[in-house]
Amino acid sequence: MTRPVIGISTYQEPARWGVWDMPAALLPIGYPRLVRAAGGLAVMLPPDDTADAARETVAALDGVVIAGGADVEPARYGESPDPRTGPPARERDAWELALIEAAIDQHVPLLGICRGMQLLNVALGGTLHQHLDGHTGGPGVFGEHTVTPVRGTVYAAAVAEPAAVPAYHHQAVDRLGSGLTASAHAPDGTVEALELTDHDSLVLGVQWHPEMGDDIRIMAALVNAAARHRSVTRAGAPVP
Repeated sequence: MTRPVIGISTYQEPARWGVWDMPAALLPIGYPRLVRAAGGLAVMLPPDDTADAARETVAALDGVVIAGGADVEPARYGESPDPRTGPPARERDAWELALIEAAIDQHVPLLGICRGMQLLNVALGGTLHQHLDGHTGGPGVFGEHTVTPVRGTVYAAAVAEPAAVPAYHHQAVDRLGSGLTASAHAPDGTVEALELTDHDSLVLGVQWHPEMGDDIRIMAALVNAAARHRSVTRAGAPVP
């Protein structure tokens, strides 16, 4: 059986390798490794410039991952930037928001990781806390804390018990977007997972970085949902 194809959004950054120094589409290797470990095939989705491109891209995939990265531009949720908010990545914001919209509209399973979860919340009309302390191990070092699931949620079905997770973020969900529910929390109450309710495909966000650990359960939930989506669409039956 062909493995489901999972598209992962990428960074777009200056990079150096060999004799080259030029803009590049970048993705930490942990993302495709986690997809492969969970039984999927990983492809990279560098920023494009149109909503049509996002819709066509998502239509060719079985699942979508919105990766971590830069702070979401506060203007996207109606706020002025806090001095501690990082510089905007406007092209990436636009592309990933279009991917999220297309995935939800086309019922393609979606997983947002860190920034990806925050952007999912913003896409559905939510807001963010622009700064909080204690969710990193210091500059360039992942911290660790426990995440506790909310009973009865999709996240709790994948990870039933409190679990220690690798984390690196200084922003977090504030007001939840339309249709979203919090499905896990950190000890300080920070929303650590959220999901779209009343939707027939998986739409899940996690605030931490599962690609930096050994637990494949979150990615397996996406890959399994993607396999179900693939079986329906490849059989020629309409997706609801």
